[in-house]
Amino acid sequence: MNSLMRSTAKCVRSGAAALLTGQADGRVLSASARFLCSAADVQKDLGEMVKKDKVVVFMKGTPAQPMCGFSNAVVQILRMHGVDNYASYNVLEDQELREGVKVFSNWPTIPQVYLNGEFVGGCDILLQMHQNGDLVEELKKLDIQSALLDAEKESK
Repeated sequence: MNSLMRSTAKCVRSGAAALLTGQADGRVLSASARFLCSAADVQKDLGEMVKKDKVVVFMKGTPAQPMCGFSNAVVQILRMHGVDNYASYNVLEDQELREGVKVFSNWPTIPQVYLNGEFVGGCDILLQMHQNGDLVEELKKLDIQSALLDAEKESK
């Protein structure tokens, strides 16, 4: 109980629990504050996660074993461009992460792709960028040479 009270006090001091309204019962207040702190912590962590690597994908499964067709499509698109070194997070392993990333991006579906800390979109957006050539340009901004450019040069 002491750790709950300490974390609640820390949360209240940080302002994360400022949205609580009129709950007179300390236990309800503590539970609500702990929930708000948890959600605030997830959002802060997500902000750090998307900035840590040039390319970040929140997906169902892993690049080696995608667990849905849309996640698999994102992995395949990145693979076609030769982007093998990227951070991926399996949202099936963590429900807070799965819901938190939807709030963070204001995007309701998974997978989600971030380039240089900026939200790009899901599978449909990445596929469209691949088809119209925008993905090659965006990767170039990250100093990532698309493998499709190398393949194009070899075919000439």
